[in-house]
Amino acid sequence: MSSAPAAAAAEVLARAEAAYLGLALGDALGATVEFMTPREIAHQHADQSGIHREMVGGGWLKLRRGQVTDDTTMSLALGESILANHGRVEPLACAQAFDAWMRGKPPDIGNTVRRNLVLFRRTACPAAPASEHDAGNGAAMRVLPVALATFGRPEAEVRAACRAQAHVTHNNAMSDAACEFLALTVQDFLRGDSLRQVFRQRIGPLVAGHPQFSFRGKARRANPSGWVVETMQAVLQAVVDVDGFENCVVDVVNRGGDADTTGAIAGMLAGALYGREALPARWVKALDPAIREDCIGQARRLLGQVPPPAPDAT
Repeated sequence: MSSAPAAAAAEVLARAEAAYLGLALGDALGATVEFMTPREIAHQHADQSGIHREMVGGGWLKLRRGQVTDDTTMSLALGESILANHGRVEPLACAQAFDAWMRGKPPDIGNTVRRNLVLFRRTACPAAPASEHDAGNGAAMRVLPVALATFGRPEAEVRAACRAQAHVTHNNAMSDAACEFLALTVQDFLRGDSLRQVFRQRIGPLVAGHPQFSFRGKARRANPSGWVVETMQAVLQAVVDVDGFENCVVDVVNRGGDADTTGAIAGMLAGALYGREALPARWVKALDPAIREDCIGQARRLLGQVPPPAPDAT
């Protein structure tokens, strides 16, 4: 391999690792202030100029410093199911992976995810029925493994893979639009596309096709709920209007509301955009070590850069 292609491949891998670590970092930072209002956050962090920007744990889940929530652990479960199926996103495998994840009694699980995984247990059908009430952000928060596994494949295949994993719990057109946008945008950033390019080729078409996602010229989306529209508005405002990885993630989690998920999604996008060197070293060091290694290892394997571990010969 010549030096130029090798350097390009290394840059893609570094951005993929940054996206996965960014997901986990945003999740862990945001979990501390999940369900709080911006005013409550400012009051609680008055000794830090009213801004939450350090890994301290706590929050309503009483997490350890650097511990993550369902945003990251569901992503890792999905990624392992994709790897076990040789890079294919198979609905039944996704459903089984999510079901096994839920049986592990995670500290947090969304209502829509729980309801439709219980339905899967009863019916063995890996796709929930289409519902206008399932426009939550639970499928969007975990879409990163799909983006990595389908990198370089035709766009139609990427979109189909996004829906395959999403419909296990969220069979909804708005959720689909968000998942597909996020996966394709991550891939654009992995290729080195600029934010300006992505605004033109992804963000503009998203808003044109789904005006509910409009975010420019609107008031700052504070206290975003789990509705995927509010989640995406908060994330896009932070990614588009705030420079740098750390500032972007800090901005979005200090909006409160579903802060672990807005933090995770913004971290995923900003990680892919700004790369490994932009991740705050103190955050990466504070992240749960097992999660940190899982994110890096899975990013590499999903891109096909590292083979899976050899089976134990003993």
